[in-house]
Amino acid sequence: DYTIRQAIYLITGNKELSLRVIGDHILISGPQPARQTAIPETIPPKEADNHFIIKGILQDQQTNEPIEAGTIGVLATSIGSITNANGEFRLTLPDSLRRSTLYFSHLGYEPRKIEASLLAGQHTVITLGAKIIPIQEVVVRIVNPLRLLRDMKENIRKNYPQSPAYLTTFYREGIERKNKFVGLTEAVFKIYKSAYKPNPAPDQVKLLKMRRIISQQEKDTIIARMKSGINASLSLDLIKELPDFLLTDEKIEPYMYASSDIAVIDDRLAHVIYFEQKRDINSALYRGELYIDTENNALLRAHFEINPKYIKQATGMLVEKKSRNLKITPQKVIYTVTYKPYNGQYYINHVRGDLFFRIKKRKQLFGTFPLHTWFEIDTNRVSRFARSEALPTRTIFAETRFTYDEKFWGNFNMIPPEEKLNDAIGKISSKIEETEE
Repeated sequence: DYTIRQAIYLITGNKELSLRVIGDHILISGPQPARQTAIPETIPPKEADNHFIIKGILQDQQTNEPIEAGTIGVLATSIGSITNANGEFRLTLPDSLRRSTLYFSHLGYEPRKIEASLLAGQHTVITLGAKIIPIQEVVVRIVNPLRLLRDMKENIRKNYPQSPAYLTTFYREGIERKNKFVGLTEAVFKIYKSAYKPNPAPDQVKLLKMRRIISQQEKDTIIARMKSGINASLSLDLIKELPDFLLTDEKIEPYMYASSDIAVIDDRLAHVIYFEQKRDINSALYRGELYIDTENNALLRAHFEINPKYIKQATGMLVEKKSRNLKITPQKVIYTVTYKPYNGQYYINHVRGDLFFRIKKRKQLFGTFPLHTWFEIDTNRVSRFARSEALPTRTIFAETRFTYDEKFWGNFNMIPPEEKLNDAIGKISSKIEETEE
């Protein structure tokens, strides 16, 4: 008996509401208050607010549990953010993107798209449903994990570039003491990436932009510095420098392997291979998961750690210098490496290392505290650099001399330290592109 507009007015009892149809939604907004004009020559006019805020919580549609590390972004742009441990997100966007489309996604869930104007200025709960992969039939077969690894290595020349390439990357490293950040160093690099061939030339790094943030409250406490974080990021290109857990042709194999699952990585089906050192091996080796594409045998992702049972044996490898008054014990060391395709070839996309330590001051009963250091590098989409341009990669990067470029960094491009780069790189991408010019 009523039109949609009449029904809304009757339900709300307010005929001053503004209605607008956006796709499958109806945006209902209240009457806008009259704007007051500042008195000339009395009060300086306030600069117009050219941004709006999108905030809320991302949840599982079935369980209503918060989704941690979910991605929120603006479609067809490089702007985005991720949810925290409670599923909360907050995104500040310019008014020019009010009619843009937001996308919400997470591994294992169906992505969702909503127009930004529907969420502007509200605290919204967004739910994602589980992603179901339809297949015609289910074939249960025994998968030989060693065969998968050998096929992966045999297809390196086909899946990974055989010519050098330039990669523009964003790098950062941080130090966290007692769950508080005491140091953060960020930079934009140009990387000369040599070909994925036997005995390749070493990769090179050229520093384009850099900034360093140090907590003044911690300047008189224990100082920790990370050495070779850049070199570690380059060395963790597993396809170029095959680690021992990928060298499956040796007569004495120190690892045991198992095909444990099928997973979806960036819309690609992947075999999940779990590996761990054999029980009779008593040295500090690795354990973790490898994700290998079911169609082309490319390594899509590796997540591994130093075996916690023997991690104390790795102290000498992880700690180079320390005060005589300190006892430093590693607690956990985790690495993540991800590859993504570009023009039919796979390139290193994201590398992260998290190193957790327990530090105890000698002769103090309650002098123990945790220390967390981490590094990560993320690539954006050819000749070698001159020696004078190349940045040493085995040094303490945070002590590199640089000129701070306030115009480049601005205020909008700060990535909170707790966000991982592969989820948050959109915030800095537009600035990284400026360096290409």
